[in-house]
Amino acid sequence: MSNYIESVLETVKKKNPNEKEFIQAVSEVLETLKPIVERHSEYEATALLERLVEPERIISFRVPWLDDNGKVQVNRGFRVQFNGSIGPYKGGLRFHPSVNQSIMKFLAFEQIFKNSLTGLPIGGGKGGSDFDPKGKSDNEIMRFCQSFMNELQRHIGHDLDVPAGDIGVGGREIGYLFGQYRKIKNAYEAGVLTGKGLEYGGSLARKEATGFGLMYYMREMLKANNIDMKGKVTTISGSGNVAIYAAQKATEMGAKVVAMSDSNGCVWDENGIDLDEVKRLKEVERLRIKEYLKKHPNAKYMENKEGETPAVYTIKADVVLPCATQNDINLKTAELMVKNGVIAVGEGANMPTDIEAINYFLKNNVLLAPAKAANAGGVATSALEMSQNSMRLAWSFEEVDKKLDAIMTNIFKACKETADEYGLGTNYVAGANIAGFKKVANAMMAQGVI
Repeated sequence: MSNYIESVLETVKKKNPNEKEFIQAVSEVLETLKPIVERHSEYEATALLERLVEPERIISFRVPWLDDNGKVQVNRGFRVQFNGSIGPYKGGLRFHPSVNQSIMKFLAFEQIFKNSLTGLPIGGGKGGSDFDPKGKSDNEIMRFCQSFMNELQRHIGHDLDVPAGDIGVGGREIGYLFGQYRKIKNAYEAGVLTGKGLEYGGSLARKEATGFGLMYYMREMLKANNIDMKGKVTTISGSGNVAIYAAQKATEMGAKVVAMSDSNGCVWDENGIDLDEVKRLKEVERLRIKEYLKKHPNAKYMENKEGETPAVYTIKADVVLPCATQNDINLKTAELMVKNGVIAVGEGANMPTDIEAINYFLKNNVLLAPAKAANAGGVATSALEMSQNSMRLAWSFEEVDKKLDAIMTNIFKACKETADEYGLGTNYVAGANIAGFKKVANAMMAQGVI
């Protein structure tokens, strides 16, 4: 690693001592940028990396709301506007008890490069709250969303910052947020939020986009290495939006999806997961994955045990798709997966694999599709939603899906070509980081020291 990169990393650690997720994300990116940084002395001369790792703006605010018992609850809201050099800040909102400044900064930092890789004019941002929608009534969620938007509306706009959904923020929450924004602004600015309902400016294929996009990337990555998804035994961590539609597209490609999970455990169905049942449980009834066994008693439920490898990763599989949350796969888990014969891992979640596990996969010739490239389909389709809103028209599902396929194909092409250019072999993690970084760096250099 160059002395310059080393120096920047040390500064990041000193300035953000308690932000482990942010430090991890910055370390993972900067450590792969050595080849391009060594070619460009002007980066150090203009403190480009120091500027890159410092958010342009962090907004933190109080969110008071009234629960159904008439008691006032207070949560904390965030919006991190990290880098707007190539377009308005773009990134989701996450409502989950784990949300803190470190997680918001890591997600926003990753979003910079993910958005750059799409080839679309969108900068990097992220936001959310430590509010937990689980167990809350629709009215409680509505009141929370309205209070959250009362503050957020000051900081967003279709040419400034365009939030979308993420964990805990789906169509219901986006609807409540958009309604409050419209009321406050007294204007119909459809492009200010993405992931909207089809009735008020949303895009077809947005719900499917991240999962579908993951599989389009996986198809290209495997094809480049003379492998076909057809017949591949596949396990998926998670059972939310990304996991469900990755499972659907993987099945369409001929793979056999045998396991899906939630935070409590996983279901293992050797006959192949009944995806319609998973959709019913998760999208309609909002129940735990364990309920799958009521209709499929021959399937097996495996409970997660604290401190041990999540059950879904103990199942022998050719392809593993982590689509749940960050740092799901550590070195111990990676070693078990390699022992079980995994040939490819596709990151549907953000940073689901820690650095030690990434290095272990690469060392053992496991093809790894990095999150910032492989799960960019969601934000890419969000940008397509923004385009439709600007033109006041709606494309068909097939049109959006075709554009998504082309974007994901081009993202893999950029990762591979960059890996080839810098002699990185099949290290598509470094290929994605360098390819995403190059566009942002060029834009920052062109715009001066700001």
